[in-house]
Amino acid sequence: MLAALRGSPSIWVARLTVVLIVIASILLGLWGNGHGLPYSFNTDENSHFLPKAIALFGHDWNPNYFVNPPAYTYLLRLVFGIEFDGGAGVARQFASDPTAVFLAARTTTAALLGLAVGLLYLAGARLFDDRRIGVLAAGILGFSFLPIFYAHHALNDVPTLAPVCLALFGVAGIVRYGRMQDLIIAAIGVGIACGTKYTAGIMVLPLAAAALVCAPQAGALTRRQIVAFGLPVAAITCALAFLLVNPYSVIDSSTFFEGLQHQSTTADDVRGKLGLTADSGIAYYLWSMSWGLGWVPLLAAAAGGGILIAERPRIAAVLLPAPLLFLIFMGTQERFFGRWMLPIYPLLALIGAYAVVSVLGLLWRRAPRLEPLLLILAAAALWTQGIASSVHLGRVMSRTDTRNVARAWMVKHIEEGSKIVVEPIAPDAWAQDIAAPSALTSNGNRWLKFSTSRSNIGDDGTWIPTGRVVNIEDYERTLYPGLIQRYQRQGYCWVVVGSTQVGRAEAEPDAVPRALAYYRALEANGELVYRISPFRSGAKAVPFNFDWSFDYYPRDYERPGPEIWIYRLRGGLCSGEPRQSLSAQPAS
Repeated sequence: MLAALRGSPSIWVARLTVVLIVIASILLGLWGNGHGLPYSFNTDENSHFLPKAIALFGHDWNPNYFVNPPAYTYLLRLVFGIEFDGGAGVARQFASDPTAVFLAARTTTAALLGLAVGLLYLAGARLFDDRRIGVLAAGILGFSFLPIFYAHHALNDVPTLAPVCLALFGVAGIVRYGRMQDLIIAAIGVGIACGTKYTAGIMVLPLAAAALVCAPQAGALTRRQIVAFGLPVAAITCALAFLLVNPYSVIDSSTFFEGLQHQSTTADDVRGKLGLTADSGIAYYLWSMSWGLGWVPLLAAAAGGGILIAERPRIAAVLLPAPLLFLIFMGTQERFFGRWMLPIYPLLALIGAYAVVSVLGLLWRRAPRLEPLLLILAAAALWTQGIASSVHLGRVMSRTDTRNVARAWMVKHIEEGSKIVVEPIAPDAWAQDIAAPSALTSNGNRWLKFSTSRSNIGDDGTWIPTGRVVNIEDYERTLYPGLIQRYQRQGYCWVVVGSTQVGRAEAEPDAVPRALAYYRALEANGELVYRISPFRSGAKAVPFNFDWSFDYYPRDYERPGPEIWIYRLRGGLCSGEPRQSLSAQPAS
């Protein structure tokens, strides 16, 4: 199909190819999107957009929360209202079995990825007047690992890509035609993108650059008119689009600025996250794009920058500054995660696709008959890594999460009402049977959990009499060997350990020596009665990483979730045999 993308009949071939890419990307996003359910094990998914959308049914449209902008939350609220017949329906469903609610949200995310892919094709074909570039760019975005992984979650990362690509479509029109309608389209895309994820505001740069370098056609605005009149109109339109999807940023401005300040300090936390051992954020992001976007697309984008400067300087001025400045800005923060680069993936896909078509064009202009074969090889080179990794992901995500496997073992072998210690590797709801609260505990949980969300231990090991709130990322800082004796005295005889926690301590042993001593004391005072691994037989454990420990890119993974160990303590109130048999063989 790629071979016939230039002649007049080729528009139908291009459209069919893109439709197939869109369908494939959506299906890859849906494959395994029931992972973990009825529990959500992604902390952000479990606490941000979906529950905020449900809460909107109980009051007005003010989310009272602006750490993340509310556009995606509003969309989920509309979807839930239709799917579950209003607030009462979604509340009943979420209380009885949240599976259907999470699936509705995750399906919405996957559909938005498909929309982004289609819009990117239109933007690429329009900007370069070459449908081959549009198709190749669409495939890069639609098959890349990180967009597919986050299409499995009710998070705002992938939904942001749709308005980003809409903005690029408008930008392409500005460059080629210099029309006011394209300025407005681009501004709407930028406003909605920023109202979905604040960092997508980087798309202001391509819009402004397009207005400055455009080559207006006859009858359109002149470049001077575009700068003097079009850009102010675009700025107003962008602000109005942002306000449309985030109206309470003005109505409740004090809460909005508090949330914005919190979000900015999160990325620039000078202490950083325990377990984040990379010294350079820029190097980390380039590494993450080598597998999140793909080696060939990344290298093609790097080469494409130089080719654009030499061959299409106006388009270079539009496409290149945003990803470079975004990489530098985000790479100089104290925290970094691969998904934070997603807003520039569409730009990189366009640049990489242009580079490939430009280089191969040197060959097929001399030997036109080679064009079909070269296009097929180009598509294979650009897409294969993404397709292979996304298929691997679908297989992994469609299997039972290790936390649910471990929970099933606990239901069978740990008596209801028993006291347990569970590291923060699962939400609180994990301790409760869905829609069947226990009569043996005060909070309805099947087991009584030791509180890991509060501690009397400071990060420096000092005692805090009044206690403090402990974030998931700081849990390892609160551990010390004396906790084992405390568990024994109070009868917390079962301890559940997860690799996504202990791995942080192992990655930075000098930062938390007390935590490592705690785990040694646990092994000395307890018996390992159960273990479940997410890795395939014979594979080595993947070292802790804030991306690969959670997104399962390495081929070593067989199922989602952390490695889990369950210990039965001895001594104190934990003396004697457990009241239920442990005869079942531990998993490995």
